[in-house]
Amino acid sequence: MKKLTKIVATVSDMKCDPDYVKGLYKAGVNVVRLNTAHMDYEGLCRVVSTVRSVSDKIALLVDTKGPEIRTTPTEDGNKILVAKGDTLLMKGEPETKSTEKCVCVSYANFVKDMPLDGDVLIDDGETALKVIEKHDDHLVVRVENDGEIGGKKSVNVPGVRISLPSLTEKDITFLGYAAEQGIDFIAHSFVRNSTDVADVQAELDRLECPAKIIAKIENQEGVENIDEILGCVYGVMVARGDMGIEIAQEKIPGIQRQLIRKCVDAKKPVIVATQMLHTMIKNPRPTRAEVTDVANAIYYRTDAIMLSGETAYGDYGIEAVNTMSSIAREVEAAKDNRNDIPVAQPKNSVTSYLADTAIKASKELDIKAVITDSFTGRTARYLAAFRGEAPVYGLCYNDRVARELSLSYGVSPRMMEDGTSKKEILIKTLNKLVKKDVLSTQDLVAYLGGSFGIGGGTSFLEIITVENLLKKAETIVD
Repeated sequence: MKKLTKIVATVSDMKCDPDYVKGLYKAGVNVVRLNTAHMDYEGLCRVVSTVRSVSDKIALLVDTKGPEIRTTPTEDGNKILVAKGDTLLMKGEPETKSTEKCVCVSYANFVKDMPLDGDVLIDDGETALKVIEKHDDHLVVRVENDGEIGGKKSVNVPGVRISLPSLTEKDITFLGYAAEQGIDFIAHSFVRNSTDVADVQAELDRLECPAKIIAKIENQEGVENIDEILGCVYGVMVARGDMGIEIAQEKIPGIQRQLIRKCVDAKKPVIVATQMLHTMIKNPRPTRAEVTDVANAIYYRTDAIMLSGETAYGDYGIEAVNTMSSIAREVEAAKDNRNDIPVAQPKNSVTSYLADTAIKASKELDIKAVITDSFTGRTARYLAAFRGEAPVYGLCYNDRVARELSLSYGVSPRMMEDGTSKKEILIKTLNKLVKKDVLSTQDLVAYLGGSFGIGGGTSFLEIITVENLLKKAETIVD
């Protein structure tokens, strides 16, 4: 049985040989993620070239760094050892090196934005600091635990709203690379509001790049503004790494479920990410807790689940994808209807009404598949939101739309070759599914199509046998 949940796998330029990428694809990867925080232009080109050589069906997603704060390099290149109770100075001086007495960060207004008694977490929370004095040009902080502070390490300030620009110079450079390389998705880090998204979209428009934006929700501000963010993005990533540092960890499961529900209701793809099978970086088997974490994300109705270090540099990358795929298939086969999300029906939306009706019919009748034309992919995304049990086959008129649907639950894009007509792709898809024993000629399918040619919008739903749909397809006038 083919899984319905999509898998995103991070691939680094240090581990991207064709055989490895091919193994990930065969194991169930739908989207390859490139993390620009750890990659240069040559590395990005190497991964893109390898992925495209393996299959043009694999979508490519590039992360931006976004408005992040990091420590500056240390004076001697070594880590600064600190003990609980020590006091240090902190300054917002991007060009000054950090020392044992004064830690500097990459954000110039750091001192201005930080409140007295504020918390500062270094390197994903490994070292905690508390602001005990605030002066015009520096802070005095107390070390809360024994630890070490390295150069270029992440700095998190839970609950503090910083005024960093949404796009860094490096982000703008990599957006240019993404446009040049035909990247499908831009996952923008630390999205706080719709303005952050607008900044990215403006740069993509300037570059004439059609890549779709995925908002990475990683802090409280992003959670609070999720409704306005959803109004201007293609999809959302629940990025639990920094979120777990910025927000109390016991709140993360509830926030994850809340964000998934909002995305499904808005009919936008949602990805759950970070440490899903973290143990498999070094071990061939996951922990029971990790298996449950992956399963719960699927029970909660996420579209996609993501692997990071497991596939980027781990020892068991392909095994991790196989594990994730097997969990997905098991959970999908045993879904609990009590987890179903009531999806809102937009007023006067023919597409939404027909998609909802098709999914309801597939649950009440013995419908084996739902087939739809996908000029923009909207109908297929709506079908994904209603979360049917039958697979959805999207007949796509260009490669980019097909790859965009690689993030939508249960949707199998079928790409049309250059010069192929609507009639030809429908007949070819049906015959291929019959040949592979996915469907028989007497199986019922639900077909959503448009009466006004390509791009005319979805205007009808027909429930019909494969045999009769093939006969009707022969009469289509493109």
